[in-house]
Order: sequence, then C-alpha cells, then structure tokens
Amino acid sequence: MSSVPPHRPGTGPLNGQSDVVPEILRPAEGYIPTPQPMVRRRRSFWATAPATYVLVGINCAVFLAMVMHGVSALSPTPEQLMFWGANNAGAVLNGGQWWRIVTAMFVHGGLLHLATNMWCLWNLGLLAEPLIGWLGVTSAYVLTGAAGNLLSTFFSWYSFPDGRFSPGGIGFPPGVGASGAVFGIAGALIVLLKSKRLPVPLDELKRLRKSVIYFAAINLVIGFSVNVGTRYMGSGLRVDNMAHLGGFSCGLLFAVPLVPRLGSTKSLFETRMRIALALIAGLLVLFSFYLAQLPG
Repeated sequence: MSSVPPHRPGTGPLNGQSDVVPEILRPAEGYIPTPQPMVRRRRSFWATAPATYVLVGINCAVFLAMVMHGVSALSPTPEQLMFWGANNAGAVLNGGQWWRIVTAMFVHGGLLHLATNMWCLWNLGLLAEPLIGWLGVTSAYVLTGAAGNLLSTFFSWYSFPDGRFSPGGIGFPPGVGASGAVFGIAGALIVLLKSKRLPVPLDELKRLRKSVIYFAAINLVIGFSVNVGTRYMGSGLRVDNMAHLGGFSCGLLFAVPLVPRLGSTKSLFETRMRIALALIAGLLVLFSFYLAQLPG
C-alpha cells in the first residue's frame, strides 16, 4: 500500500496547511453558494455626457475671454459682438464671412443670455446624449445651430434692406447665441423619444417628450411676443426667432433617419447616423449656395 508523501509547508492551497480539507469545511451535497452582488462602478459625470460638458465649457470660455478683453458682461455693443464672431447678413453675404454662421453659436450677448442658454443646453444635452452619443449631440448642436443662423441671415437680408450696403454690415442686427442649437436638440429629442426601442417605461417617455414639447412651444411663443412688444414700443429686446425656428426644424429633420443608440444595435445606429449627417450637411450646403446668389 502506497503512503501519502509528506506535505511541504507553503506548497498547499492553505499555504502551509494540509491539502486535505476537513469535512466541516467542505460544502454539503446540493449546497448552492449564495451569489455575491455585482458592484457596479459609478460612471463619472464626464463619462455620462462628455459632449454636453465640452459645449457648455466652450461657450463659457468664449464669454469669459470676451469679458477679460473689455466686453461688457451685461450689455455688449453690436461692434463688440461683431468682433467676436456674431452672425450678420451683410458680413456673410457681402463680405463672404461664412465662418460667422458657426462662430455665432458660441457668442452671447450678456451674462443672462449665456446663463439661460447654458441651463437649457445642459438639461437637454444630458437627456439627448445617452440616446445619440457624443457625436450625435455635437453634430446636432453644430448643424442645427448653423441651420438657424442661415435662416436668420436669409430673413435679415429681406427685413433690413438698408443694411445691405452699410460698412461692415452693422446695418443688420448681429445675431448671437446657442439658442438655435438648443432648439435643434429639443427638436431631435421630440422625434427620438417617440421610439419604441427605448428600454424606458412608456409613461416616462411620454412625460419626457411632453416636457420637451412644452419647452419648445413656450419659448417660441415668448420669443415672438417679445418681438411684437419691441416693435410696438419702438425699442427693447430683440429675439432671433428665425434662428430658433431654423434650428428646431433642422433638429426634427436630423432625428428622422436616426434610431436611439439605446435599444439598437451599434451597426444600425451608426448607419442611421451617417445618413442623418449626410442629409443635413447636404441641405445646408445647398441652402448656403442659394443664399450666396441673393440679389444685392
């Protein structure tokens, strides 16, 4: 009969103890170990919505730079806004400064203007980014903001004919702010929250969608009401409603080919995203060519 070789300390599973597990330590037959709960690491704020944080940060950084260079924090002059990249029909169409279509969406006409736009962007962006990702939010912001500024340029060209030949385009009111892009993200959300692919209770989706619709409707009504009051009084605040309408309409159109990233396969979402980007970019290029041909 063979004997069990002597155990060398430090080589067994119990580090120096016998390889033989006592009966009291062995699991009984049929014993099922209690599963240990998985500890999910909390994602950082940055990981949840990086595009939203970056866009808010860029807008705030531009405003801070403006103030540090002597621009009034409460009521910048039209000349100051133009210097920092405001949209202007004369400068764009007469001067060929098409870059203003993009830069204007990062420039704001005062601290209150910045605060209200960033508050809306923050809330809508945090809701939209899980649905369309950082690329979707960034694309929606830039494309719908550009659409709003292009429509505003078109409207200004015919609403302020005296400004067409003014030096530097100052005869046209400068247009600034992220509100066109904010309305664009709201428009995209209205379409996306209708999707049945989302793993969210139907009642919750309806509540969220109604909130976004109310936001867009109330702010559009406020904007038009303010402009009517300003025209009646002869002076006062002017709201660029055409930028809002352009951004909102573009946001609706941008989201039509999309499916939400949540509840969809990666390949399907990426294909739909490419279609949406190509569609909107193509339409904006065509509209820009049309604007470039407007008679002086």
